[in-house]
Amino acid sequence: MRKVLLISLGMFALGFDAYIIAGLIPGISETYHKDASQVGQAVSVFTLFYAISAPVFSSLLAGKPLKKVLLWSMLVFTIANGLTALAPTFFILLLSRAIAGAGAGLFSPLAVAASTQLVSSEKRGRAIGLTIGGMSIGTVLGVPVGLYISELYDWKVTMGLLVIIGIIAALGMLQFLPHIPTSPPPALSERLKMFLDKRVAITVCITFFASVASLGLYTYSSQLVKDIDFSSNLTMYLWAWGLGGLCGSVMIGYLIDYFKRTKTLVTFILVTLTVSIICIPLMINIPLLKYLPFFVWGAMGWASQAPQQHILLSYQPNNGGSAVALNSSINYLGSAVGATLGGVVLSLQMGANTLVYFAVISMVVSLCLHFYSMRNGFRVNQAVNADL
Repeated sequence: MRKVLLISLGMFALGFDAYIIAGLIPGISETYHKDASQVGQAVSVFTLFYAISAPVFSSLLAGKPLKKVLLWSMLVFTIANGLTALAPTFFILLLSRAIAGAGAGLFSPLAVAASTQLVSSEKRGRAIGLTIGGMSIGTVLGVPVGLYISELYDWKVTMGLLVIIGIIAALGMLQFLPHIPTSPPPALSERLKMFLDKRVAITVCITFFASVASLGLYTYSSQLVKDIDFSSNLTMYLWAWGLGGLCGSVMIGYLIDYFKRTKTLVTFILVTLTVSIICIPLMINIPLLKYLPFFVWGAMGWASQAPQQHILLSYQPNNGGSAVALNSSINYLGSAVGATLGGVVLSLQMGANTLVYFAVISMVVSLCLHFYSMRNGFRVNQAVNADL
């Protein structure tokens, strides 16, 4: 498990970057004289290129030395963040977010798949949870701290801090990450079978609609808080969301390994996530309890990925890296779609609180697809032994 921590450090940098922009939207809007709906597209661009790069590069680089691929992807990601901090125009900022998204999209799924190769089969659920947990720690610690720094100095200083973290992560992997064995890339026909597998298609659609709801809504969390709670600042809500994400991503690995009913876990997660989103406007005026929906939202949102990846690894044990990359890609594609639709809602002056209703609708679709998969008897093999 100690070796998995090295990969988790890189995921920490990704977690910091992927979710900090949502908190920096007001500052970026002021710098480039753009409204929130326009700046929100910086999130859409990042997540769109994340979604594109994950399946494309995981296929092109299948069988390549994982350590080298992880290092190069982290360097691309870090350099792009430096460009974001120095961007003279809004167009350059969008371009830098696209490059950062491409680097992150390559790193993240390979990091998850690689972590399962560093431990025994019975600990793979925990390895996945720990790897994703690195990303959630980057969110729970990095996002509030980064937001505080941006308020104290400037949002570009926050991006500079992110560059430093990326450099440290890359140096750590270069020095301490061992050689990770990889299997020969599967034949193209085998990869096509994975995409045509009905079980895989339904599973990633569940991920997509849950992501549209959860990550799409999170993109405009600053506007949401501003619209429904004038007495509080955004930082406390992000602390609650990030802390929930940390708890959810770490604990879910143990639940997968010991509970043995992965789809039952997914049912609980999706239902609880839906309820938490519904409760955001209902509990916003209750002291202290107003942070609870954000905590549960973060916990369930982050916990949703590990069991979905575990299910896909079970369905496609010979295409583990590609299966994880596909789910990761769809997750961020959902985020891009959610952020884009959220920007449309805000541009139409419908109010950020309206985003909650659209998020609930998307969650209902995700739940319906999940119940369909359970009803049709898509079985999960708990003893996952996937090749990269």
